[in-house]
Amino acid sequence: MVQEPDTVLVKAAIKGNTESFTELCRRYYPVMVAIAHSITGERDLAEDATQTAFAKAAVKLPQLKNEKKFPGWLAAICRNTARDLIRRENGRQRTDELSGTTTKTNSDDSTEIVREALNKLSAYGKEIIYLRFYDGLSYEQISSVLGISEQAINGRLRRAKKKMAQYIKRHGINGF
Repeated sequence: MVQEPDTVLVKAAIKGNTESFTELCRRYYPVMVAIAHSITGERDLAEDATQTAFAKAAVKLPQLKNEKKFPGWLAAICRNTARDLIRRENGRQRTDELSGTTTKTNSDDSTEIVREALNKLSAYGKEIIYLRFYDGLSYEQISSVLGISEQAINGRLRRAKKKMAQYIKRHGINGF
């Protein structure tokens, strides 16, 4: 079966073809979850943000001027949705803290240090790490979604890994 190019699907979706939009969702769901996960830090919240982002994209799709820019346009909607979700979640956490219902989970020290190292990265660095290592995207795929060159991806990835390795070494985990 020949796979339709994204631009053909986007044009059809703009005209109201729900099957085309469903196919775009299927293609981009894992990538958008990785982007949202890089912002939320939690897989469940990332999935919620991604689903909400697709719903927003479905409504805003007629506003898209260039079908070739669909991946980057969708990624921007997903990032904004994830940030909004985090703001709402942080508001709920503050309410829970005031009422005394906050729960904490125990985590392995090394896992916590890696999580902290990830959180120290810039938004761009974190996003690249999630897309490359959590979602397993190639440089070409990341380039398509983020709208930057593969060389820029390579540079950001190298800097992010170096920064993480330094943080992890400083906090007592050897081998990085």
